[in-house]
Amino acid sequence: MRLLNHKVLTLFLLTAFLGGCGYYFPNVYNGPVRTIYMPNWKNRTSELDLNAKIYQSLSRWFQKSKSLHMTRNRNTADLILAGKIMYIDLPSISWSGNARSTEVRVKLGVRYILKDLKSGDVLWEVPNELWSENYSTEGGSAAIADREREALKKIISDLSEQIYLGILNKLRAKDIKAKSRADR
Repeated sequence: MRLLNHKVLTLFLLTAFLGGCGYYFPNVYNGPVRTIYMPNWKNRTSELDLNAKIYQSLSRWFQKSKSLHMTRNRNTADLILAGKIMYIDLPSISWSGNARSTEVRVKLGVRYILKDLKSGDVLWEVPNELWSENYSTEGGSAAIADREREALKKIISDLSEQIYLGILNKLRAKDIKAKSRADR
């Protein structure tokens, strides 16, 4: 019984401390409900379905929030997240003694913008961002192709996480600004 009381007290104190010190979970948004329209990103690369993979990855991140929803319908949206996949490059970065590539770096260039559809305000714009991931070219062509896909998958996952967290930060800042204006 005493152990149970100790655990309950510890849990209570931890909850009070985290709640009282202003700590928040950076990947959770609890502000006003907002809907984000995300059209297909323009894909200027020869990599098919890259825009669909980015959309799916971002969708998984937005499912973490009860207050943010993605839509394909612009008419029901509050914000727009538009983007462009500008390039993909696969330069060799390491060479063996017999002039064979041993490592390749996938480079993905993107740009994106978050805009308030009602006011027309640009909340966030990233005009040129480069993402890269290395992979080995050792082994057969199937293994190399798998590693390239995994490297691109990691880039897309990291990009989506950064976009999601960046949007949360921009929306929190906008909410704070609106609240301070309302308090005046």
